[in-house]
Amino acid sequence: METPVRISELRLVGGNLALDFANTAEGTPEGKIEREHLLGYEDLPFWGHHVGLLSGEDVERLLLKGRERPAEADAVLAHALGFRGHLYRIFRAVAKGEDPPTEGVEAVRLFECEAIFRAKLVPGPGEGFAWEWALGDELNGVLWPVAHAATGLLTSGPLWRVKGCAGCNWLFVDESKNKSRRWCSMEDCGTHAKMRRYVARRAAKRAKRNNSEGRNTS
Repeated sequence: METPVRISELRLVGGNLALDFANTAEGTPEGKIEREHLLGYEDLPFWGHHVGLLSGEDVERLLLKGRERPAEADAVLAHALGFRGHLYRIFRAVAKGEDPPTEGVEAVRLFECEAIFRAKLVPGPGEGFAWEWALGDELNGVLWPVAHAATGLLTSGPLWRVKGCAGCNWLFVDESKNKSRRWCSMEDCGTHAKMRRYVARRAAKRAKRNNSEGRNTS
């Protein structure tokens, strides 16, 4: 089982499973998509393994079932991309301090109903219980924990910490102490922003120097 590079190199910066799923498409802060990471059904189980939801055996089984049921697999991918769109619009609105679209909230509710219906309550790692999903042969099973994470974020927060990256379209939960995080990651968008500012400063200095030299020679 070899995970595609577009999945294995996908950075997980959302701080919430639902936001990481929303971040499977990369683009501009205005929402224009420039790189898609979910190109076929097989990318869903590979992504599930990448984020720790699925074992290698789970992935191999779902890939086999997807090949055996190609029409269903295509429908699941289309359903997943539509759900991702709802998640993105909901949490982008939250990040902007706007009301989430009603249609998207209803879509999350319906996904959550399906997720809870298919889940079991099992003893948690500490005190209390937790939801657990036995995916079996369900091609869309990887979406159930995503829906539950989205509902948890909407109902329990911290919604006020959800932000959009200043350099791209990705979303994240700002866990910094002073709530000052601006980038999905300093290594990527933060570094690029610093480089742009550096180049702009150099260009401004050259322009100022050239203007000064032009006045002195006239």
